[in-house]
Amino acid sequence: MVDVNGIRLHIAEEGEGPLVVLLHGFPESWHSWHRQFGPLAAAGFRVVAPDQRGYGRSDHPEAVDAYTILHLVGDVVGLIRELGEERAYVVGHDWGAPVAWHTALLRPDLVRGVAGLSVPPPFRGSRPPLPAMDQMFGGRFYWNYFNRPGVADAEFAEDTRTALRKFFYWGSGDAPGAGQKQPLVDPERGWLADMADPEVLPAWFTEEDLDALTESFSRGFTGALNWYRNLDRNWELTAPWHGAVVTPPALYVYGDRDVVPAFPGTPELIERLPSLMPNLWREPLKLAGCGHWTQQERPDEVNAALIEFLTSCP
Repeated sequence: MVDVNGIRLHIAEEGEGPLVVLLHGFPESWHSWHRQFGPLAAAGFRVVAPDQRGYGRSDHPEAVDAYTILHLVGDVVGLIRELGEERAYVVGHDWGAPVAWHTALLRPDLVRGVAGLSVPPPFRGSRPPLPAMDQMFGGRFYWNYFNRPGVADAEFAEDTRTALRKFFYWGSGDAPGAGQKQPLVDPERGWLADMADPEVLPAWFTEEDLDALTESFSRGFTGALNWYRNLDRNWELTAPWHGAVVTPPALYVYGDRDVVPAFPGTPELIERLPSLMPNLWREPLKLAGCGHWTQQERPDEVNAALIEFLTSCP
């Protein structure tokens, strides 16, 4: 447990050398990176993965506006300092990717290199995201569903283990039709209603993994969902960086069966990344047959790419 930015964070740590901070997404925990610890540590890095605020054993502030992108970046900045380091590599998956990208955008002096899995670098749109998605999908996009106070919280907490099992299978490359449809929700029936409940878990996601994940949500989902409830607030707060680009060395990795890279406008953004990112290390790395849970579904490929990238950064 470490004290950073006015809260306490639970971290997992292994290895010695330059610091690599691994940031999980939704609905995950530090355990999402357990297949990266050994290889990265063996490659000569000090690997640290926190339960981010609102998750697991870390603090869960009550106020919704305690989960803005500035709070989340502040947690990473504070963590780097609390660990006695001046600079770090920052790697994020899903929601952890925007935190990693924004840490590099707002504090490039602290970031040796940045890698994002699934979610590409941030380029601030011309209008707030929640109204844009509400208009585009008639209020059925999952961001808008998550924005309803207490609703998704109650749905997911009714049977946490089943909710997580369904969610991870739905987002994986193993699910039929993975990545081919937008994540839309019938607000009256909830998101889980139409998700398949697999009789057998994918080989990369064991019952032990599900145990660890279920335990990490023993305090509920509200803290995690509050990240989504700040999407429009984040759009307002990042106005000073409109048009700015991430300047540290950068790597982007995604699966070709991941729904997130298929979000409206995202395929075009990914195609343009080499021209938009001044220090993009290589062409975006697309993993065949991989769904949303990049580092868990394809640990060997992700580890090899990360080690090659991290060792190439100054």
